[in-house]
Amino acid sequence: MKTRLRELREDNDLTQEQCAKIAYISKNSYIRYEKGERIPPLDTIALFAKYYGTSIDYISDLTDEKSIYPRKSNNKRGA
Repeated sequence: MKTRLRELREDNDLTQEQCAKIAYISKNSYIRYEKGERIPPLDTIALFAKYYGTSIDYISDLTDEKSIYPRKSNNKRGA
């Protein structure tokens, strides 16, 4: 995860301080996430996934597919 967060930040020309503001956390907390000293909570990972237009799985290094998954339709058949 730490590598993905750093790569996404660098690919988007953001500073660690800017990323901390995106997630409403301190700069030191963000730095710990990038160093792998702490694991960000799910809601923080979700904020970054939404901001970068990718999936939580990509940030968590569970997939190499960077594109976001399509949303599920809320339409129920036969209803």
